[in-house]
Amino acid sequence: MSTTTRVPLRTGKQAPSASEGSKRKRRGSLTLTVLTALVGLYALVPLGWLVINATKTQDGLFTSFGLWFDDGHFALWDNLRDTLTYDHGIYLRWLGNTLLYVVVGAGGATFLCVLAGYGLSKFEFVGKRAVFGTVLGAVAVPPSALAVPTFLMFSKLGLTNTPWAVLVPSLICPFGLYLMWTFTTQAIPDEMLEAARMDGASEMRTFFRISVPLLAPGIVTTLLFSMVVTMNNYLLPLIMLKNPDWYPLTVGLNAWNAQATTAGGQAVFNLVITGSLIMIALLLAAFLSLQRYWQSGLAAGSVKE
Repeated sequence: MSTTTRVPLRTGKQAPSASEGSKRKRRGSLTLTVLTALVGLYALVPLGWLVINATKTQDGLFTSFGLWFDDGHFALWDNLRDTLTYDHGIYLRWLGNTLLYVVVGAGGATFLCVLAGYGLSKFEFVGKRAVFGTVLGAVAVPPSALAVPTFLMFSKLGLTNTPWAVLVPSLICPFGLYLMWTFTTQAIPDEMLEAARMDGASEMRTFFRISVPLLAPGIVTTLLFSMVVTMNNYLLPLIMLKNPDWYPLTVGLNAWNAQATTAGGQAVFNLVITGSLIMIALLLAAFLSLQRYWQSGLAAGSVKE
């Protein structure tokens, strides 16, 4: 009786060993770590420059290295005091205007985006495809392209040089609407809404008691996006407002910077830097206070206790 020995056939390359796979994974992890560190450094260097130079005097800004503190004097507290009291405290007026535009403009835009996104996602009506195309088209249009037509329209209405010229356009946020539309589609199951309706809940109660808790991460994201856009808005207030008493911080700080660079003008570069630092600190505080809502699950509030 003869015996045969089977020889395994090799089809293709030999699979890498566990040690080789571990080495490749470590190399990939190291590459990603280096890239992440470079991106983080790129993002933090301007903020570090701002913090460091806010501690310098007017003369120290031009006599010391930009990314290192002035050896002569730590002037952060003096700069803060001078920024808040310069020109009869106009910075505080600009800060109040900015908070007004953010609370009313960004808050109103977020509220409208949530309502419109929920309605477009969960209700069927004639012309829904046309609305979807209009929203996508509005997202693609840069705000600077609409600044002049908006100014002409508000000029005809007699609303220029008033807070309404900044507040009303801030209520329109096409990207926030699109974000809430897509987020609502994924975060809220249709079956949950049908069950609430079968239990006798009204549409308003279903929206506020069931849908809003599920939409919390998307609402916070839209709110922060609207806040950043409103606080960084420069072109629209610049062409709409002539009275410095209604300037936001962006336009006001640019006016100070222009004053400092004008021949014969008073140099206030240290106040411009310090004022910018205060503005960024407010944004960071808002982000840190709202980021915990992102940590909640998308199904938060859907389970009875």
